[in-house]
Amino acid sequence: MGAVVSCLESCLRTIGRTIMAIINGIGGIIMAIVSGVVHFLDVIVGCLTCNYCSGSGRRRTGMTTGRRRGFGRRRYAGTTSAI
Repeated sequence: MGAVVSCLESCLRTIGRTIMAIINGIGGIIMAIVSGVVHFLDVIVGCLTCNYCSGSGRRRTGMTTGRRRGFGRRRYAGTTSAI
Protein backbone atom coordinates (compact mmCIF):
# COMPACT_ATOMS: atom_id res chain seq x y z
CA MET A 1 0.00 0.00 0.00
CA GLY A 2 2.93 2.34 0.71
CA ALA A 3 4.18 1.99 -2.85
CA VAL A 4 0.83 3.11 -4.26
CA VAL A 5 0.73 6.16 -1.98
CA SER A 6 4.30 7.00 -2.91
CA CYS A 7 3.50 6.71 -6.60
CA LEU A 8 0.42 8.94 -6.28
CA GLU A 9 2.40 11.46 -4.25
CA SER A 10 5.11 11.55 -6.90
CA CYS A 11 2.58 11.98 -9.71
CA LEU A 12 0.81 14.84 -7.91
CA ARG A 13 4.14 16.54 -7.13
CA THR A 14 5.10 16.30 -10.82
CA ILE A 15 1.77 17.79 -11.89
CA GLY A 16 2.19 20.62 -9.37
CA ARG A 17 5.69 21.41 -10.59
CA THR A 18 4.48 21.41 -14.19
CA ILE A 19 1.68 23.84 -13.36
CA MET A 20 4.12 26.11 -11.50
CA ALA A 21 6.53 26.07 -14.47
CA ILE A 22 3.69 27.08 -16.80
CA ILE A 23 2.62 29.88 -14.43
CA ASN A 24 6.23 31.13 -14.15
CA GLY A 25 6.52 31.14 -17.95
CA ILE A 26 3.31 33.11 -18.35
CA GLY A 27 4.48 35.57 -15.68
CA GLY A 28 7.79 36.07 -17.50
CA ILE A 29 6.00 36.74 -20.78
CA ILE A 30 3.65 39.25 -19.14
CA MET A 31 6.57 41.01 -17.44
CA ALA A 32 8.42 41.27 -20.77
CA ILE A 33 5.35 42.72 -22.50
CA VAL A 34 4.77 45.27 -19.73
CA SER A 35 8.45 46.23 -19.72
CA GLY A 36 8.36 46.73 -23.50
CA VAL A 37 5.25 48.90 -23.30
CA VAL A 38 6.77 51.01 -20.51
CA HIS A 39 9.99 51.49 -22.48
CA PHE A 40 8.04 52.40 -25.62
CA LEU A 41 5.98 54.96 -23.71
CA ASP A 42 9.18 56.34 -22.17
CA VAL A 43 10.60 56.91 -25.65
CA ILE A 44 7.38 58.55 -26.85
CA VAL A 45 7.19 60.87 -23.83
CA GLY A 46 10.88 61.67 -24.20
CA CYS A 47 10.38 62.61 -27.85
CA LEU A 48 7.37 64.76 -27.07
CA THR A 49 9.26 66.63 -24.35
CA CYS A 50 12.41 67.02 -26.52
CA ASN A 51 14.55 65.01 -24.13
CA TYR A 52 15.32 61.94 -26.20
CA CYS A 53 15.27 62.57 -29.95
CA SER A 54 17.05 65.89 -30.19
CA GLY A 55 20.23 64.75 -28.45
CA SER A 56 20.61 68.02 -26.55
CA GLY A 57 18.50 66.94 -23.60
CA ARG A 58 19.31 64.71 -20.68
CA ARG A 59 21.81 61.93 -21.08
CA ARG A 60 20.95 58.43 -19.97
CA THR A 61 23.59 56.68 -17.92
CA GLY A 62 22.92 53.32 -19.57
CA MET A 63 23.69 54.58 -23.07
CA THR A 64 27.41 55.19 -22.97
CA THR A 65 29.75 54.95 -25.88
CA GLY A 66 32.73 52.65 -25.97
CA ARG A 67 35.15 55.53 -25.51
CA ARG A 68 33.46 56.71 -22.31
CA ARG A 69 33.70 53.22 -20.84
CA GLY A 70 37.40 53.06 -21.62
CA PHE A 71 37.39 50.71 -24.60
CA GLY A 72 38.96 51.43 -27.93
CA ARG A 73 42.41 52.79 -28.76
CA ARG A 74 44.60 54.03 -25.98
CA ARG A 75 47.58 56.12 -26.95
CA TYR A 76 50.71 56.07 -24.89
CA ALA A 77 53.90 58.05 -25.37
CA GLY A 78 56.23 56.29 -27.77
CA THR A 79 53.81 53.58 -28.95
CA THR A 80 51.56 53.56 -31.95
CA SER A 81 49.80 50.25 -31.41
CA ALA A 82 46.37 49.86 -29.91
CA ILE A 83 46.34 48.07 -26.59
